Amino acid sequence: EHRRDSREHMVRESRQDRELGTCPRESPSFHSRFTTLTISREPGSKHGAKDGAVGTSQGCGSTSSGTATATTSALFEPGRDGQTPQVVVLVGAPGMGKTTMVRKVMVEWREGALHMQFDFVFCIDCKAVVLPMEASVADLVSKCCPGLRVPAGKILDDQKRILFIFDGFEALGFSLVQPEAELSSDPREVKPLELTLMSLLKKTVLPKASLLITTRPTALGSLRQCLKGGFYMEILGFSAARREEYFHRYFENPSKADMAFRFARGNEVLYSLCVIPVMSWTICTILEQELCGKKNLLECSKATTGMMVFYLSQLLKHRGRDNPQVLQQFLLRLCSLAAEGIWKHKVLFEEKEIKDCGLDQPGLLPFFLNERIPGEGEDHGSVYAFTHLHLQEFFAAMFYVLEDDGEVVSSLGRLEKDVNKLLECYNKSRKDLNVTVRFLFGLVSQKSIEYMDKTIGCRISPRAREELLEWLQGRHRGLSHPGQAPKVSEMDTFHFLFEMNEKSFAQSALGHFTDLDLRDTKLTLYDQMALSFCIQHWAGLGCVTFQGCSFCWQDPEAELDASVPCALVVRRREELPCPIHLLCRALRHRDSALQVLRLQWCRLSESCCAELAALLAEHPGLAHLELGDSSLGDSGVRLLCEGLRSPGCRLRILR
Repeated sequence: EHRRDSREHMVRESRQDRELGTCPRESPSFHSRFTTLTISREPGSKHGAKDGAVGTSQGCGSTSSGTATATTSALFEPGRDGQTPQVVVLVGAPGMGKTTMVRKVMVEWREGALHMQFDFVFCIDCKAVVLPMEASVADLVSKCCPGLRVPAGKILDDQKRILFIFDGFEALGFSLVQPEAELSSDPREVKPLELTLMSLLKKTVLPKASLLITTRPTALGSLRQCLKGGFYMEILGFSAARREEYFHRYFENPSKADMAFRFARGNEVLYSLCVIPVMSWTICTILEQELCGKKNLLECSKATTGMMVFYLSQLLKHRGRDNPQVLQQFLLRLCSLAAEGIWKHKVLFEEKEIKDCGLDQPGLLPFFLNERIPGEGEDHGSVYAFTHLHLQEFFAAMFYVLEDDGEVVSSLGRLEKDVNKLLECYNKSRKDLNVTVRFLFGLVSQKSIEYMDKTIGCRISPRAREELLEWLQGRHRGLSHPGQAPKVSEMDTFHFLFEMNEKSFAQSALGHFTDLDLRDTKLTLYDQMALSFCIQHWAGLGCVTFQGCSFCWQDPEAELDASVPCALVVRRREELPCPIHLLCRALRHRDSALQVLRLQWCRLSESCCAELAALLAEHPGLAHLELGDSSLGDSGVRLLCEGLRSPGCRLRILR
């Protein structure tokens, strides 16, 4: 009965969403939403000494000998030495799912599914609970469970059957350096809160009780100094398989889940960011809104930058509103650090750099940078890294457009906000700047400018728009040979314009060109959406050439995945439109000037012929069509002939 009382009370508490990582969307069933995370498990005495996993990994891209997909049942499993840990520290950046793991532990314990070795579990939410200045361990128990019918003192008699959870330990904010002589050994002894908590951590009181502590990397250094024999487990995020699983758990409707995942999978940047659980939630939330009232995501207007801006607004919700200038100054310094790192191929930053930049603000820094604590034998100080490389690239792009008062100076020497220099370096040799440039286009869209100002209070300057327009026009003029029709032959141009997603800007950028020429390119669904957007706003486009290109609607590796049932693979294939559906639909737009369409060595099949026939029948200007090296089949050619016989067909040449 006591166990049930404690369980019911604690689970009521644990169901509150307290951290971004808990996925703010309320769900009818916690179990149906929970997706297993990838966790790196290393003994505390060695953690970080081998590969510096904590705080430096780019999600599951980090490899460690202790990395594994783990459930909550693994938290108190015996280690390599066969010993069951009494103290487990769960480390992770904001949004990685620490509080979600705690909620899962509580729910499973209440239901009797796991952690049966504990009769009582007491969870202290360090971010939300108001703790007294002085307290005994018994007082803390009573504070956690005011409805208990058993005296706290009696509960504490059987130490082995008790688990204390400290969720968000870094929020306590007090020194962990306390005199050993002042620590308590009596759970009923009232002491200053710091001493009582230190007594639990140091095991001078209730030495046989178990502890589960969640913390951000920033508090890990001091925590390690006072814990003995603990196990440290770093949450690395979602593996590739778990990302797809999360999408299906979020949407519940298999068809919508497939569409949303294909959208994310086709966008390399978004898919990589999905390793962060809260980023997966962000993307699913936006795509759910886009799917409301629609059958598919082919008209989705949310590009990568839009999702990043929404993520940033969620990250900074309720922070900096009282003093927007402080937030603006912090972001300026953060963006300066990110940009200098991108220029110098640098992803790790020393503690001195952080302080010199004025970024050592505990209320903001942990949301953007992870701290890696040096392992044993390493004599340097803490090292920091952005939660993900693409986040560093996003803030590097912000550096060029975030308005400032001219007083923010970087610690490594002033980096000029020279947009043209960035663009020219990208054009000539620095192709690694692609994602930064893509974010730059997205940030200066009118929607981004207004949204950033409204939700975060950040002022984005639109001045770079003209420079971006001139650069796009100039780079393709230089690529076209004298006497040839001016053409666009770089796929990234379409990504940049789709990122901004403004009709008038796309028209201005493409208005001087008449030809589109892409060769030997694997076009993902996201690539085709970008192309479709640009073609619809390209009034002067007369000649389109795709040579040796493939039109992909899903990752071919997905069909080879043994974990995906064959029936599901077949259903997905049956639901997909023909590979060139988006292209043909875009080419049929009202103002199209198309005359020549070349689809050479693109391995088109019979499934493409109905779309091509409709294009032939409806397009008044299309006079030249090439379908070399295609496998149309007899039935495909019959479909094509229906288009050729149509009164609206004006074709003169078919190859």
